Amino acid sequence: MKFSFINPGPNPELPIEDVRKMIGAAPPLGMLYIATYLREEGIDVSILDEASQGYSLKGTVDWVKKEDPDILGFSTCSSSGRKAAFIAERVKKENPNIITVLGNFYATFNAERILKKYPFVDIIVRGEGEYTSLELAKCLEKERDLKKVLGINFREKNRIISTPDRPLIKDVDSLPFPDRELLDVEYHNTTAGIVVAPKKFSSFVSSRGCVFQCRFCGCRRLARDLWRSRSVDNILEELHLLSSQGYKQFLFVDDNFTLNPKRVIEICRRLRKERVDVEFFAEGRVDHCPQDMLQEMVRANCKMIYFGIENASQKVLDYYDKRTTPQQAIDAVRKARRAGIDVIVTSFILGAPHETREDIQNTLKFAQKLQVDIPQFNILATFPGTDIWEELKMQGVLDEEKHWETGVLVPKVSPDAVPCEEIEQMIHNGYQRFFIRPDYVVKQLLRIGTSSYRFNVLLNNLKRVETVAESVRMVT
Repeated sequence: MKFSFINPGPNPELPIEDVRKMIGAAPPLGMLYIATYLREEGIDVSILDEASQGYSLKGTVDWVKKEDPDILGFSTCSSSGRKAAFIAERVKKENPNIITVLGNFYATFNAERILKKYPFVDIIVRGEGEYTSLELAKCLEKERDLKKVLGINFREKNRIISTPDRPLIKDVDSLPFPDRELLDVEYHNTTAGIVVAPKKFSSFVSSRGCVFQCRFCGCRRLARDLWRSRSVDNILEELHLLSSQGYKQFLFVDDNFTLNPKRVIEICRRLRKERVDVEFFAEGRVDHCPQDMLQEMVRANCKMIYFGIENASQKVLDYYDKRTTPQQAIDAVRKARRAGIDVIVTSFILGAPHETREDIQNTLKFAQKLQVDIPQFNILATFPGTDIWEELKMQGVLDEEKHWETGVLVPKVSPDAVPCEEIEQMIHNGYQRFFIRPDYVVKQLLRIGTSSYRFNVLLNNLKRVETVAESVRMVT
C-alpha cells in the first residue's frame, strides 16, 4: 500500500498577491505529520508541495504517475480546494483505480458538497488526519467496510455516507516528529512581502487547538474548543533534532502559543539552558503576554511576535467575539517593545457589518499610534466553518452555492458593510501614510543599527527596500 500526498497550489482564479503569500511560506506541517505517522506504521509515502516545488499541472500529474500510489491525498483550504479537485480529475483520467482523498479545513466543512460536485473525489477525511488516514489505508488494503472508519465521508450506491467524528488525539506527544526531509524544499518565510526568515527555516507546532471563539475563524470548530499541548521535553527533543539538521529559524504556528505563559517560560528557559542555537517567531494574544514571559522569549532568541489585534473599535471587537480591548493591544505592544523583541507585526481586519468608515479610519490611525514595525490590514472574509458564515446565511444575504468553495469577502455580500472598493482604497492610503512617516523611518533606521537580525533581514530584502523607496519618492 502506497499513500502519496499533494499540497496543491492556489486556485487558478486567486489574485496574484494571494498566490505570492501561499508559495514557499512554510512546509505543509499537517501533511508531514500524517505522512511520517503512516511511514512508521509500514506504509510507503511520498509528498509533493506543488507550488513551492515549482510544479506545473502537467508536472504534478507526471509526478503522480511516477509515484504510482494506491491512495492520493490532498491537503485543502479555501484558497486551494478547487485546484485539488482539478488535479484529482486529471489524475483519475490517467489512472481510474487510484483512490483520491481530500482533507484539512476546506474538506472538513464542505464534505458532502465536494462529493456531490466532484465525482473524481472518492473520500473526505474530516478533522485530524493521522489515525483516520492509517485506518483508511488498512481498510482499503484489506477491502473492509469503510463505514467502520471514523471521521470520513464517501459514496455508496449513489448515497453519501458520513461516519461519526473521530475523537481528537489527546496525547500529541505520542505522534512522531514530522520528517521535513520528505520534502526537498528550502523555505523562507515572508511577512507583508518581506523575507523575515532568510536562514534555513521551518514551521513548528508545540500545541494543537483553540479555546477561543473568534467569529471570523474556524479553528475552534476544527479543534472542538480544545487545546492540547505537547510536553516541554517532547518539544525540546524535536528542536534539538532540527538544530542538528541545520535549521536556524522557526515559526511557532500554534493557534495559542502564549495561552499558558508558564509553559512558554519553561520552553524558553530550556532553550537557553540546553543552548539550542535557533531563532524563533511566534503569535500571541494581547491578553496573554505578561512582561516576564516576553523577556524570557527575547532571552531565548525570539526575534518577531505577531499580535492579532484585529480592530481599534470595541464595538467591532465584540462583534468578532475577540474578547480583547484596544487598551490591551496598546499594553501588549509596549511590553513587547520594552522586552526587546526585534520585530512586532500586527494584523487588523476591516469590513465588518455595521463598521463605519470612521471606524475603519480610526483603526488605520491606531496602527500608527501603536508604533509597530509591520501592520497587516485585511478585509474580513468568511467561509464555511465560521460563525459569521452562519450568521450571513441565516440573514439570507449569502448565497452558499456561489461561495462555499472559495469563501467571500463580507463587504461583497453584506449590505451593512462599507463597500470593498472603498476599504481597499483606505487600506492603500493607510499603508502609504504608515510607511512614509518621518518618525517611523528614523526609528526603523536606528533599530537596524542595534539588531543584527534586522540588519540581516534588510540585506536579504534590498530589492524590496529599493521598490518601497521608489514608491515613497513618487508619493512625496
